[in-house]
Amino acid sequence: MTHKSGRVLSIVLALALAAPTVILHSNPAYAAKKKKQTKKKKDDSSSKHPKVLIKTSLGDITVELDREKAPVSVKNFLAYVDKKHYDGTIFHRVIASFMIQGGEYDKSMKDKPCGEPIKNEAGNGLKNTEGTLAMARTNVVDSATCQFFINSKDNAFLDHRDETPQGFGYAVFGHVTQGLDIVHKIEHVPTGSKEGMADVPNDPVIIKSVRVLKK
Repeated sequence: MTHKSGRVLSIVLALALAAPTVILHSNPAYAAKKKKQTKKKKDDSSSKHPKVLIKTSLGDITVELDREKAPVSVKNFLAYVDKKHYDGTIFHRVIASFMIQGGEYDKSMKDKPCGEPIKNEAGNGLKNTEGTLAMARTNVVDSATCQFFINSKDNAFLDHRDETPQGFGYAVFGHVTQGLDIVHKIEHVPTGSKEGMADVPNDPVIIKSVRVLKK
C-alpha cells in the first residue's frame, strides 16, 4: 500500500484524538459486555443448510435442511416455522416401519390454515431414505402446503421415477441429524382411528415448537 505523508499524518492525528474515547470505555465491566455482544449467535435460517429443532412431547429432533437441492420446499417450511404455525400441532399419521406425518392438525384434530401449494421438488436427487424429511401431499403432484413427514426407514417407492403423477414422488428437503431414536419412538406408539382418519396416535404426539437453531 502507498500513502502520502500528509495522509499518514492525518490518520495518526485521528487516532490520537480518538484515544480519550477508548480510555473512557476501558473498564473491565464494559469490556466484558462488549465481548459478550460480539459473541451473540445469529439465526441460521439464511445459510445453505439451516438446522431446525423440532421439540415434541416425546423428545427433540434436530433436522438439517437442504436449501441447495430443495430451495422451494425449504423456503416454504421456514415460512411456517417463522409464523410458529407448527407449534401445538401433532403427528397425526404414524405408521411403524414407514413414516411419521404432521404439521397441520392440533390435538383435537382441528386443522390449522395452510398456505398456497408449492412446486414439487422430488426430482432434486434426494432420496426418501431413513431419517429424511419430505413434503406430504395429495395425489396432485404440486399440492404440498404445510404437512411434512419423516421417513422411519428407506422408502424408495416414494422417490422420483418419472414425470407422471404416479411416478413423480415426494420431495425430500432435509434429514435428521439428532433424535432419530425419537422418530422411531413415535412410529411405534399405539394408533387408531379418529375424526375419520386412520393411524392417529391414541395419545397425541404434540409438536411443541419448531425453531431455527442459532449458528
